[in-house]
Amino acid sequence: MSRLTHISDDGRAAMVDVSGKVPTQRVATAEGTLRCAAATLDKVRAGETPKGSVIQTAELAGIMAAKRTADLVPLCHPLPLTKAAVTISIDDALPGFRVAAEVRTLGATGVEMEALTAVSVACLTLFDMLKAVDRTMVIDSIRVTSKSGGKSGDWEGGGAA
Repeated sequence: MSRLTHISDDGRAAMVDVSGKVPTQRVATAEGTLRCAAATLDKVRAGETPKGSVIQTAELAGIMAAKRTADLVPLCHPLPLTKAAVTISIDDALPGFRVAAEVRTLGATGVEMEALTAVSVACLTLFDMLKAVDRTMVIDSIRVTSKSGGKSGDWEGGGAA
């Protein structure tokens, strides 16, 4: 039976010791959606939302969140990120927004949590900025879509959210 990496021998929560790992280029991507009414998308396109620049603000919030992941998730390592990018696009077919993040570091542990945090906070920011316009919004399908670097190698998820 394999041992849980975040539990010490005496059953306490523990941060994994990564000091013996070789630093490598680490990359992770994640995605998610915020579904909303089609009329909400029309208001965003027309710049008629009460809180201003919805997409740009949410993209910035996601980047800022990636940089603060260790402050939010108790056993995450604080990492020096070399890149954090968030892209939000309108998708009329949902209807709603597709949110994607890419995070990079040169380090001893991966950046999957940072990519997930970036997407999550970007979605939450969209929700916050649009809640006065649309009470039907749903945040959905937040997931890691790929990771590379480290001992476990590369991984790519299938399908779209």
